[in-house]
Amino acid sequence: MSERIKRAKRIDRIMTGVFYGVAIFFLVLLAAFAGKVIIGGFLGAKPEMFGFERQGTIGNQLFNTLYLVFVALLCSVPIGVFAGIYLAVYAKQGILTKFLRICIETLSSLPSIVVGLFGYLVFLVFLGMGKSLLAGALSVSILTLPLLTTTTEDAIRGLPKGYFQGSLALGATKWQSVFHVILPACIPRIMTGVILAAGRGFGEAAALLYTTGSGSTLRWGNWDITSPTSPLNLMRPAETLSTQIWNLQINGQDRALANLASAVLMLLVLVFNLAANAWSRNIESKNSGDQS
Repeated sequence: MSERIKRAKRIDRIMTGVFYGVAIFFLVLLAAFAGKVIIGGFLGAKPEMFGFERQGTIGNQLFNTLYLVFVALLCSVPIGVFAGIYLAVYAKQGILTKFLRICIETLSSLPSIVVGLFGYLVFLVFLGMGKSLLAGALSVSILTLPLLTTTTEDAIRGLPKGYFQGSLALGATKWQSVFHVILPACIPRIMTGVILAAGRGFGEAAALLYTTGSGSTLRWGNWDITSPTSPLNLMRPAETLSTQIWNLQINGQDRALANLASAVLMLLVLVFNLAANAWSRNIESKNSGDQS
């Protein structure tokens, strides 16, 4: 019996070392990749590249990226969360529910170029929007909806059943239990889905090539949302950082500007992830009663 225990402990130590080695390898690989992109991008940058002119800068594209992701999340988060609530709490198990889940899984596996073509046909051709920030945001929201739906459903199903049953036992209705008990407890896990959805929006290029257009002529100080040069106009063409990188690389233009845009985009995603995670942990600590 002692030999078996010793052998099991030895195998456990070996496998623990293997898993630590794999984790360290990927951590080093990620750090090396991020360091190369960020350091290489800023080393070749010039001060004028950070401006907001039409050519040779990244300021307008940075704003377009943030604005597009904000609008996309504004459209997709409520729909995705409500869909997840419906599947986890209200939907009865049956053929319709199974078919709905198959549709969600299929939508989540669609290539972004296909969603871009769909957005082009629906938003540009059928609805006549033209290449615009709104058309791009709606296309990105289609890409992120399945992720938000499944994350919300899994978060609710992962809670102990006592949360829901205890709330009902105290006299709360089903919707009161969902919105005042279940959702607050699920916010940290739902935020994970929002982070992943935002990350996809930040880095998306294929769908936006068909829907947002290129170039960004903005006049800062012009806040008339109907003006084609207003930063807040949703119906104007809007080149994001990802599409700017693609345009610069494919046309063999300013490689230093493309490298800087790549570095800024990576830092943007990193800062957003850290901020969202910090906010999620703060909410979780408040829900658990830990105010330290």
